[in-house]
Amino acid sequence: MSATSVTIDLHADPAEVDAHAWNALLALQGSATPFMRHEYLHALHASGSATAATGWANRLLLVHRGGVLLGACALYLKTHSFGEYVFDWAWADAYRRHGLPYYPKLVGAVPFTPVTGSRLLSRDADTRALLLQAVRELCERERLTSAHLLFVDEADRHAAADAGWLLRQTVQFHWHNRQPRPYADLDDYLGSLQRDKRKKIAQERRRVADAGIAFSVHAGGQIDSALWDFFYRCYTLTYAAHGSAPYLTREFFARMQRTMARHWVMFVAEHRGRRVACSLVAIDPERGHAWGRYWGCTEPVPLLHFEACYYQPLAWCIAQGYRCFEGGAQGEHKMARGLLPVLTHSVHWLRHPAFADAVSRHLQHEGAAVDNYVGELRERSPFRGG
Repeated sequence: MSATSVTIDLHADPAEVDAHAWNALLALQGSATPFMRHEYLHALHASGSATAATGWANRLLLVHRGGVLLGACALYLKTHSFGEYVFDWAWADAYRRHGLPYYPKLVGAVPFTPVTGSRLLSRDADTRALLLQAVRELCERERLTSAHLLFVDEADRHAAADAGWLLRQTVQFHWHNRQPRPYADLDDYLGSLQRDKRKKIAQERRRVADAGIAFSVHAGGQIDSALWDFFYRCYTLTYAAHGSAPYLTREFFARMQRTMARHWVMFVAEHRGRRVACSLVAIDPERGHAWGRYWGCTEPVPLLHFEACYYQPLAWCIAQGYRCFEGGAQGEHKMARGLLPVLTHSVHWLRHPAFADAVSRHLQHEGAAVDNYVGELRERSPFRGG
């Protein structure tokens, strides 16, 4: 690809980007998710959730040729490391101890969303490589310390490795439907687990049922404004319980209701006709993929979290024939419920040669430790015969 044949532009607001062209390019990717849709990114910005004021300044990188969008990358100029789920606080501290600023840095990710997907949206391998080059040049031009692409898919990871970026891996826990014969229902699935796991889950579910909790499921347009209001109350209470403020504003979810309703399912817990908790799951109906995202309650009920965030969503996924349910970041306790360890990946480029070398050596040791950890986890399979 000739360097003179393309134009590379930066935009500070998703509203400046052609939504149809962006989504059409996303649809060509092998690991497209709803979280990279233009509507989602625009909602984050327009709602005040991910903006310069919150430490997430948009730098949307676009590659055009002859008016056709060849490549794109959702980048953010970050002044902190919150909301990323790939932790580099130790790197920032090392810079500080050497009298060097670590921030601002450049991050390619979906804010507050630890979900693997395409980060370098491109029509071909050459454009993917050009995007990586453009990211580095942006760092050099603006004198940024580093660039980080988080939760990348296999294509992006291999391209970054070929370009000399540093590779990092972390662990999540995902559920996969049985193949080639999917589970018939939740009982069929639970029957595949070891006896002690089935017994514990049955006890947990019985305690929730005995507490008088009943669930209703609302998908897409069935989630009306009143349900979104209740969800947001629960969402903010979860953060308040940990002494922090929520990342996402109520306006963000209002925009989800208007522009991406089909990508959400809500599980609402009631006690004697009164709503007491809910969980929110994002879905990709075409790919049969679901992601547990948020939960909260207005009053404590023992073990309700497991019912709302795992058993109800898993039952729904099985009934709908979904292939995969991702339970979110971290959480070894998820294995007891049949969510197995999966490696997730990020790629990093540091402008300072000495720090890049030190981080490279650190990541080699860290990567070996993660491999050993995953190996140990897989030896403790919760499934019968595992």
